[in-house]
Amino acid sequence: MSSAAVGTVRLSQRWEWASHQAIGFLMAQAVDNPQVLSLAAGLVDPLSLPIAETRQAFEHLWADPVRARHALQYGTTAGSGQLRHRVAEHFARLEGVEFSQLGLRPEQLVLTTGSQQLLSLVGEILVDPGDIVLVAAPTYFAYLGTLQGLGAQIVPIATDAGGMRIDALEQTFARLHQQGDLARVRFVYSVSYYENPSGISLAAERRGELVRLAREWSREHRIFVLEDAAYRELRYDGPELPSLWSCDPSRQQVIYAQTFSKSFSPGLRVGCGILPVELVRPVCDRKGNEDFGSSNFSQHLLTQVFEQGLYQPHVAQVQEAYRAKRDAMLAAADRYFRGLPGVTWVRPHGGLYVWMTLPESTATGFDSPLFQVAVKEEQVMYVPGELCYAGPQEGRQRNQMRLSYGVQDLPGIDEGMRRLANAVAKVLR
Repeated sequence: MSSAAVGTVRLSQRWEWASHQAIGFLMAQAVDNPQVLSLAAGLVDPLSLPIAETRQAFEHLWADPVRARHALQYGTTAGSGQLRHRVAEHFARLEGVEFSQLGLRPEQLVLTTGSQQLLSLVGEILVDPGDIVLVAAPTYFAYLGTLQGLGAQIVPIATDAGGMRIDALEQTFARLHQQGDLARVRFVYSVSYYENPSGISLAAERRGELVRLAREWSREHRIFVLEDAAYRELRYDGPELPSLWSCDPSRQQVIYAQTFSKSFSPGLRVGCGILPVELVRPVCDRKGNEDFGSSNFSQHLLTQVFEQGLYQPHVAQVQEAYRAKRDAMLAAADRYFRGLPGVTWVRPHGGLYVWMTLPESTATGFDSPLFQVAVKEEQVMYVPGELCYAGPQEGRQRNQMRLSYGVQDLPGIDEGMRRLANAVAKVLR
């Protein structure tokens, strides 16, 4: 029996753009080295997951067969009307106003499978290969991978202790205009609260300026601001900052993305987007092609969480737990790294990460001596900072690390930092 030739597999250009992402390597390292203490994983604290609250919401939902059947049926592309109403009320509370004062139409709020899906959908409807997206340097490396998968040209904007520098953003707009490339700029991406990876929030006085620049340079088409507020509710101290969305009186310049993965449960995979009117249908059209709507069951469950008053008390517990973890990591940094020359770190007011900078001559990448010593000898893992920069490899800062305090308990944080300091000390010798 002869076999017909099957030929080679031909994959798409978009797969090629999206291949070789760092997240896969990090996961493989964790699997291959199970004894390694991870300060890399950006997961939430397992002990903070809302078991009792979810059980109570589930039992209440299941007590009514009509509601239970609705939860088990298909939903709608834009999401459950009940949950969208609850989320709209919640967003208004975060903004410090009544919903009627937001200037929003109900249809502008769309529920997604975590905020990552919303970020991806925005890229898909706005970005063609070769289009330009402006991002902070550093920024959320998983979204850099998403943009690369769309064939975007990602342009980094310099940052400092106040986040993205407005002067650098304005200079970039002017340069792109002079080069004839302004028409290719689609949006500015900003993690506005306790940024992954740096832990830095965009300074209050820069928020309105960022939105203003996007509006002023919208000369050939509208340049949006994509606000990623994933960590907004993980605030432990420091100033209470306005959203970028609130700095847009037109309500048509800023796309707002938030998730309940960090504040409640990532397993439910519920996020939301607040969209300018003109983007509602394009996002829903694209979303409908992908999933006909995110998990209807998860949305009904989260509705019960809100209706029974379970959400806000849980957020308070999460904030308390992470505040203790952040303080433990900062105390360990003071204890173990203080004597190492040229080592500095950011003290964040919220979020899940501490951003550490080593002397310029000390690389932290996967192929660096430090990474090998850390994983193989000291059995501790971190995220190399260079992954969080866009642009050519040779232009990236290579001496930084993202350290997460999300997964480890307090003793684990202290031990992980001790091991990491030992690794750094060995390389600095």
